[in-house]
Formats: sequence, structure tokens, C-alpha cells
Amino acid sequence: MLVLLAVGWAGAQTPAPPQYTIYAIRYATVPDFAVKGLVTGADPARKMDLAMIYWLVRGGGRTILVDSGFYRPQFFKTWTVKDFAMPAETLARVGLKPEDITDVVITHMHWDHADGMDLFPNARIWLQKDEYSYYTGPAWQSAKTHGGIEPDDVLALVKLNIAGRVSLVDGDDQAILPGIRAYTGGKHTYASQFVTVATAAGTVVLASDNMYLYENLDKHVPIAQTLDATSNLKAQDRMKTLASDPRLIVPGHDPAEFERFPKVAPGVVEIK
Repeated sequence: MLVLLAVGWAGAQTPAPPQYTIYAIRYATVPDFAVKGLVTGADPARKMDLAMIYWLVRGGGRTILVDSGFYRPQFFKTWTVKDFAMPAETLARVGLKPEDITDVVITHMHWDHADGMDLFPNARIWLQKDEYSYYTGPAWQSAKTHGGIEPDDVLALVKLNIAGRVSLVDGDDQAILPGIRAYTGGKHTYASQFVTVATAAGTVVLASDNMYLYENLDKHVPIAQTLDATSNLKAQDRMKTLASDPRLIVPGHDPAEFERFPKVAPGVVEIK
């Protein structure tokens, strides 16, 4: 009887993980982007309007971003950007302020995903430990080993770490918050990651740039920008085993994301 009571008490003390609500928020467009830069082997003549996206995850008393967009002026000199809104300001579409964000999960250190991490003053930043170590150190020993990584973003990340606001995710299949797990991705960068999120619709995979477009998954074709195409395909295959349904695998830049899911505000859809 005492054993049964002890087991019952232990079970009563283990809360069920929250069921989160996820929103995709589009804050800009890069027009006429060559699809060959997204899908290996694509027709060089194909172009598309690339959606710039981050994801809002709410539940369990937390308000989380997966990726943070970009805002620094140098990127507008390099890229043609349309319909831009500051990532922190687009939160107003769903009634939030930058100060409301409790956590920012950075899938990888490319400028269009990590540049805005310092816009959210109360947020804890989550990043793969190896990604942090590489891009704050060895990557800069050669001009060929830090493509797509912005020095200002590295400096911002180091400052956030010094301020005690960075949590380093130590490898694959790690629980970072209740109901949210991080997995090492397909070598889009040195140690990119993707996350799974528990929702009422089931487990959602936020692939970010480990899968640029639905086309990558549908055709089983690796992303064009990867350090290892084989690892990218393995990551895609793994996502299929983790998601409750393939339709809940969410790519990093596909404008079709805003057609497949219900609209809740301008440039905002709910992933469900």
C-alpha cells in the first residue's frame, strides 16, 4: 500500500507538458529568389518570392520565438527586401510586445534567423553549444568558413552570453523546455538545429532552414545550401518520424505556409 501511495504521489507531482499554440509570422519578402539556391538541382531559371519568417510558440506560461528575423541596415544593401516590418514590431499583430518574449530558440546563426535575437530584452537565447563555439571561435580563422554569419550577430550573441542570457543546447534530442525538444539538423550551418513542439494537433516540427521549402520534403531533395547533403536528407527523413503528420513539418522560407494554415492576422497563420 505504501508503495502504491508513493507511486501515486510521484505521478501526481509530474505535470503534463503544455500543449502549445504555434504561429508563423511573415515579416518580409525577398523577391525573385533563384530556387536553385534552395532546392538542389532546380531549374536555374526558376524564381520565387522568398518568405522571411519566424515562429511564435505560446503555452505553459511562456512566450517563445523560434528564430528572430533580421533588422540591421547592412542586409538591405545586399538584398532586395519588400514588405519589411521589424520582427519585434510584427508581434503587435498578435497583441504582444518585445518584452513579452521569454525565450528565443535560434536554429542557426545565419543573419536572417539570428540577427534579431537582441531585440527581445527579457528573452533567454537557446542555441546549439557547437554552433556557439564554432562561430565565436574557429570559423573566423579562415575567410571560407563563416559564410552567411554576420560579425555583428556574433558580437551580440557573446554579449548576451556574458549577460547570462544564453543557454547552450548540448547535442541531439535535448529537452529545452517542457514539450519542446531540439534536434541536430542537416548541417545547414556548422551545428544547425530544428525543434519539435507539442500542440493540440500533435507534434509539430519547425524545420527552419533544414528544409527550405515543402518541395525539399515532397521530392526528397536536399537543400542547396548545406555542408553535407546526405545529413540533410537524413534530417528530413527523421522529421517524418517525429511529426504526428507530415503536414506538420514546417519549412523555413516557403510562402505556401501562409496558404496551408488558417490566417489569424495579416501575415500570421496558426500551425494546426
